[in-house]
Amino acid sequence: MVAPAYGLYTHIRANRWRSAFMLAGMFFLVYVMVYAGALVGRAFTTPDASLDWYLRQAFWDLLMAFPFATAGALLWLFIGYRFNQWIIDLASGSQGVTRREEPRLYNLLENLCISRGIPMPKLRIIDTPQLNAFASGLNQKQYTVTVTTGLLQHLDDAEIEAVLAHELTHIRNDDVRLLVISLIIAGAIGFVAELGFRMMFHAGGSGRPSTWSSRGSSDRKSGGGGAIIAILIAIVLIALAWFLSQVIRFSLSRSREYLADAGAVELTKNPDAMISALRKIEGRGELPDTASAVMEMCIDNPRSGFVDLFSTHPSIDKRVDALVKFAGGRDPGPIAITMPDDEQEDAAVAAGSKRLFLRAQPPINVQPDRGPWGVRPPEPPRT
Repeated sequence: MVAPAYGLYTHIRANRWRSAFMLAGMFFLVYVMVYAGALVGRAFTTPDASLDWYLRQAFWDLLMAFPFATAGALLWLFIGYRFNQWIIDLASGSQGVTRREEPRLYNLLENLCISRGIPMPKLRIIDTPQLNAFASGLNQKQYTVTVTTGLLQHLDDAEIEAVLAHELTHIRNDDVRLLVISLIIAGAIGFVAELGFRMMFHAGGSGRPSTWSSRGSSDRKSGGGGAIIAILIAIVLIALAWFLSQVIRFSLSRSREYLADAGAVELTKNPDAMISALRKIEGRGELPDTASAVMEMCIDNPRSGFVDLFSTHPSIDKRVDALVKFAGGRDPGPIAITMPDDEQEDAAVAAGSKRLFLRAQPPINVQPDRGPWGVRPPEPPRT
C-alpha cells in the first residue's frame, strides 16, 4: 500500500506509484480477457465436458497464450506511442500555431517554460467559441498544449497564464503520459471485449456444435450444463474487465486535477487567476465534435457520468474550494460572460422587435400596373 501523502511533491510521487499499479492492473485485465476467451473456445469446441475441466483447460490455454497476449498488448502500446498525438489532433480538429500567428499565447507559454526550465511544448488551437484546454503527448517531442479560440477571447492574460500553467503541470507530473497510456490500454480492452462478444454471438447465431444436438438428454444435462456455465462465467469476466478498465481510466484523471491546479498556483503565484479562469470555463467547456477520450484530458469535462463513478473531473466548486482553502485564493462566484449563442439570440430578438415597426414591402417582381383582369388603365390627368 502506498504511504499517505504529505505535501505537493510527496503527493505527486504517491500518485505516480498508484498510477503505475493501476496500469499494471490493466495488463492483468488483458489476461483475464484471454482467459475468458479460452473458456468460450473450450465450451464451443468441447461441449460435453464438466465445468472443472473447462476451468483447468482455460488456465492452461492462458499460460500458452501469455507471451502472445503480452506481445499483442505491447504492440498496441507501441502503435499508440507512435501515433497517439496524430490521432488526438485529428479527433480534436486542432491546428498548430506559431509565434507570428499567436504572439500573445506563445509569449505567455514561453515565459512560463523559461521561468521553470521546462522545454517548450507545441501549441495548437481549436477554432470553437467554447472554453477549454488540454495537454497531450507521451514524450518531449510530442508534448502539446491545445487551447480553444473561445478561451483566448474571454480570458485575460493572467487567467490564460494560469490555464497554461495547469497544463504544464500535467506534463511536468507525467499525468499526460499516464493518462494517454491508460486510454490506449483501455481502448485495447474495449476492442478485445467487443471482438469477443461479436465472435461469441456469431457462434451462437450460427448454431451450436453438432455434438450438442447429437447427444442424448442425459449428456446435455451433464455436459451441456457445464459448457453453458463456462460461457456465462466468460461473459461476466469480460464485462467485469471492461468495467474495471473504465473505472481505472477515469480515476487516473480525477485525482490529478487538484494537483494541476496547485501546480498552476505554484508556477504563477496567482491563485485568484486560476480561480477566475475556472469560473469562466465552468459550464462552457463542452466540445461537441470531440471524442470523450479527448474531453477527459481537458481542464474541465462537463460531460457527466453515472453518479460520480464515471466523472473524470472533480466539480469546479470542489476545485475552487480547494484553492481557497489551501492557496488563499478568493472566489468571485459564477462569472457571467456572453457566448456567441447568446449574442445571436439577442440579435434575433432585436431584429424581430424592429420588424414590428417596419412598413410592409411589396413582393419581389410584382408589377403594380397589372391587376387580375389585365392592365389597369391610366388615371385621367387632374385639372
